Amino acid sequence: MPNRQDAWNLVCEYTKNVNLRRHMLAVEAGMRAYARRFGEDEELWGLVGLVHDFDYERFPDVATDGHPNAGAPILRERGYDETVIRAVLSHATEVTGVERQSRMEHALYAVDDLTGLITAVALVRPSKDIRDVKVKSVKKKWKDKAFAAGVHREEIEAGAAALGVDLWEHVGVVLQAMQGIAAELGLDGSRA
Repeated sequence: MPNRQDAWNLVCEYTKNVNLRRHMLAVEAGMRAYARRFGEDEELWGLVGLVHDFDYERFPDVATDGHPNAGAPILRERGYDETVIRAVLSHATEVTGVERQSRMEHALYAVDDLTGLITAVALVRPSKDIRDVKVKSVKKKWKDKAFAAGVHREEIEAGAAALGVDLWEHVGVVLQAMQGIAAELGLDGSRA
């Protein structure tokens, strides 16, 4: 099976948009945090988070044969295990028909949109530093439906519930994971 460097190379080959790459890094960090929390394989979970959107930029038409359906054969071709492919497909059940079953699949669904909301909260801070963001800051912006309107809050709630984790505890887990890679995410204050 490909390793983390192989996965990053795949992401860079298919995704030129820096912000989309950063999103995948953020999801990887959140997935690794949950793998540690649940005593699961951190490398496997991290790999799933890192490659989950690798095909989105090239195949954005989710409704037809685009992301993530387009990426599954590419992952197979590159030697990824079916557990990785199934997890990637399950984060878009409404398109792929692949129902989330494993804890890893539920974690991917729970983490995915939340990273976008947390990033948005960090970017509206004067410091543009995610390390200045607190759970209460996310909670405040959560209530404002016009803020980061593209973030599906109901999906985050459903994902946290499926994981058996309180919503605000879930926000804390993912926030802390993202804070740990602030520089990689461009959320270390360098944009201020």
